[in-house]
Amino acid sequence: MRRMSLFRLKALAATGCLALLLTAPVLAAEASYVGSETCLGCHDDLEAGFTASLHGKAWAAEGVYEESGCEACHGPGSAHVDDPSKETIITFGEDSMQSADQQSDACLACHSASQEIALWDMGMHAKREVSCSSCHSIHKGYSPLAAMPETCYGCHLDVKIEANKASRHPIREGEVGCNDCHNPHGTLSKAQIRDESTNQLCYQCHADKRGPFLWEHAPVEKDCSSCHAPHGSRHKKLLTQRVPNLCQSCHERHGVYDKERVFTGSDPSRFAYGRSCVNCHQNIHGSWAPNRRGAKFFK
Repeated sequence: MRRMSLFRLKALAATGCLALLLTAPVLAAEASYVGSETCLGCHDDLEAGFTASLHGKAWAAEGVYEESGCEACHGPGSAHVDDPSKETIITFGEDSMQSADQQSDACLACHSASQEIALWDMGMHAKREVSCSSCHSIHKGYSPLAAMPETCYGCHLDVKIEANKASRHPIREGEVGCNDCHNPHGTLSKAQIRDESTNQLCYQCHADKRGPFLWEHAPVEKDCSSCHAPHGSRHKKLLTQRVPNLCQSCHERHGVYDKERVFTGSDPSRFAYGRSCVNCHQNIHGSWAPNRRGAKFFK
């Protein structure tokens, strides 16, 4: 089925033409509604779970799906009654005969008006044929909301590894969720983040790093991820490398730290141990000091 725009989805829903939207072309011409009671003749095991779910309670309260019931999502079921196979009804999940777009269209018929889903077509999930049912469950449990971060980890194993490193955002502790930074339903930003840029997103929590500063540190202004790994790192402060290696990837002011300079004698070099470069350059994100010390990010 050809991909429909969100505007058209809203128009069809508003005019009550849901049957045109919810059925695949091969079913629309030959199938008709049979009612939920007919469906329950075979699928009665699903009734209790759906009735207790958020969708079930919402539908019962609104009373708008009394006639179509199950078929509001699964499409007219007369053809399925005659031939109870997956080819004759709209199903959801990995073993569905419908494409990811067709499965998601059934959900968008109601949810397209949500600002959270307004850019679904622009998101990487839609472009990579991930359907709503890949993450959301309608018949199981009260809420259809995807469990965080377990659902995301099902595909993003690299992030799971990073989020369990020694230095990390408190994702594992449940203090931060994937959807606090990312909108899984689509954005205009890279990695589906919830702001125009990485820096603007980080400033929502780390406002003290926003500035403006009298002396700006160029990498900070460019991208926080120049120095920090957002999900987790084996280095403190989520740094992509430990200092001084991280600093020396741009700066060589104090020369190369070889064994004669760093490891000889009883007094370890302040350039390589402890906080290293940050022992002196403490205001590394930017400084307001109106002198040369500020220009070098000294405290």
